[in-house]
Amino acid sequence: MVLAVAVRADDRRQVDRLFELLELAPGMTVADVGAGSGPLTVLMAQRIGPEGRLYSTDIDQNRLKEIRAAVAKNHLQNVEVVEGAERSTNLPDECCDAIFIRDVYHHFTDPASMDQSLAAALKPGGRLAIIDFEPRSGSELPAGVPANRGGHGIRPELLESEVTAAGLSKAETISQWDGQKGLFLILFRKP
Repeated sequence: MVLAVAVRADDRRQVDRLFELLELAPGMTVADVGAGSGPLTVLMAQRIGPEGRLYSTDIDQNRLKEIRAAVAKNHLQNVEVVEGAERSTNLPDECCDAIFIRDVYHHFTDPASMDQSLAAALKPGGRLAIIDFEPRSGSELPAGVPANRGGHGIRPELLESEVTAAGLSKAETISQWDGQKGLFLILFRKP
């Protein structure tokens, strides 16, 4: 298994755990929103197999190039790279069995629009896992994000209220994701 991106041991652990939490099986359709350079994209695409489909999104052109390079280097035919936008995932409606977002949600400048886009991309019964971190004391708010964040990061209860306002229901919260204090995962379901 050749990887063109740096994959940490915790990336593998997290993908294995996400695979279980999102109730995935080979052949399903999944999206990695805000995929960065694509380490989770590559690992998840391998897990869902050639019959599955993985959408990998980012808004940064350099990151999209890195994802495409990683996909090509790993000979993955089941990945579609999608250029996202600030207010939309740009994913097709009801395309995904599951979506995951890691360390990106707190950067959304228009969370209500993005949450609507995420909900629209999920099939009925689809699952959304958001991994993020609580604001760090004295940290600077990222440019353009709502002032209610309280710094760099987001409080779990605020994230939950924003996503449920888009029509998804909370299924589970893991307060110390991957054993790390301040890092959490909230799992949502679409009715």
